Amino acid sequence: MYRNNELNVLLSDVKNKYANEPEFVQAVEEFLDSMDFLVEKKPEVLQNGILERLIVPERIIQFRVPWVDDKGKVRVNTGYRVQFNSAIGPYKGGMRFDKSVNLSILKFLGFEQTFKNSLTGLPMGGGKGGSDFDPRDKSDAEVMRFCQSFMNEFYRYIGPNTDVPAGDLGFGAREVGYMFGQYKKLVNEWSGVFTGKGISYGGSLARPEATGYGLCYFAEEMLKTCCKTDFKNKKVIISGSGKVGSMALKKAHELGAIVVGMSDINGYVADEKGLDAEEIISLAKAKGEFTKDYVAKHPGVKHSNCSRDLWNVPCDIAMPCATQGEINLENAKQLKANGCFMVAEGANMPCDLEAIRFFNTNGIIFSPGKASNAGGVAVSGLEMSQNAMHLSWTFEEVDAKLKEIMKKIFSQCYETAKSFGQPNNLALGANIAGFLKVYDAMMAEGIC
Repeated sequence: MYRNNELNVLLSDVKNKYANEPEFVQAVEEFLDSMDFLVEKKPEVLQNGILERLIVPERIIQFRVPWVDDKGKVRVNTGYRVQFNSAIGPYKGGMRFDKSVNLSILKFLGFEQTFKNSLTGLPMGGGKGGSDFDPRDKSDAEVMRFCQSFMNEFYRYIGPNTDVPAGDLGFGAREVGYMFGQYKKLVNEWSGVFTGKGISYGGSLARPEATGYGLCYFAEEMLKTCCKTDFKNKKVIISGSGKVGSMALKKAHELGAIVVGMSDINGYVADEKGLDAEEIISLAKAKGEFTKDYVAKHPGVKHSNCSRDLWNVPCDIAMPCATQGEINLENAKQLKANGCFMVAEGANMPCDLEAIRFFNTNGIIFSPGKASNAGGVAVSGLEMSQNAMHLSWTFEEVDAKLKEIMKKIFSQCYETAKSFGQPNNLALGANIAGFLKVYDAMMAEGIC
């Protein structure tokens, strides 16, 4: 129960109205936890229906995507785009291709993206989209035909000053290329309507590394400010072997951490002496997974076929980088019991609400994905700038800008939380700091 009854009524309405959208409801509830602190200091936030308007997407687009597989059979999937909030800039957010995609997941991602983009300081609104199409078992030709069919409808709703999609789960450089090529053909212009593009056609150096590197830059600030230490010799566990997890592994290793456990879709491996970072990155890049091959080459390593068992591995720092809902209350308690003192989210909402509340009340420094996961969209924003100015920056230039952005995001979160008497409650700081910029813009723009 919140201290402010208007928030209790709002949360009750959300739970009743969106009872079949659990991911979205959790995202809203986690956000309202922080608003309970804000409205005591700033009661005007409850005026003009700002929170009520913020919770409802500005636009939801849903459409049929027919395509032909390699056997000549016509297949049909559903395409979505949730254009959540454009108060501070054009909609910006990734596209997800996976069997699990539904409106609840896309609404939660778009809602979170709104505050994540706000925290970067760049003029970007929040959006998210995708399809229940699964590219993992499809040929390149099938993926191309699907992407082209998707874009035949989708192009009507996007543009460099309207909505700029990017990659996400199941939507990488291949999918971006096919989408961008079809968009360019349909609108008869080259414009920076997608980020995550290949370097040869307007992409940015350091974009593949951005989310994982940004996570470590943020975590570095957490360690320095909240714990008076650094990564050197800290035992780290990381979930997920995609770009985020692999690049977090690489950067954490460079910063002196000992990565003692890591997981992929098939399970996890652990070694208290430290895993071979270069070998894991090489295996993950080639296959998208690594545990089976790693165990075959290192038969003495500890392993399990259950990815969630990773959270039983003793560590100092946990970095969940796979997907939503991978750490529950039981996992959170196990992390605490095994010595973990810091959790930095590299994925979108990998910790459920009970786990987050446990961290914040049991001495574990926690950073929410809307802050520590923001490196990817930050560099996407930099890619938009490079496209608009028709220039390109070196890897070192982009990496330096990324590090500075992540330091500023941490500072916003920390100082905002500190102003409420809770300097280490970075979830509180991220929610309030991200919200206030959107709030000011919505107030200035009137009721629309």
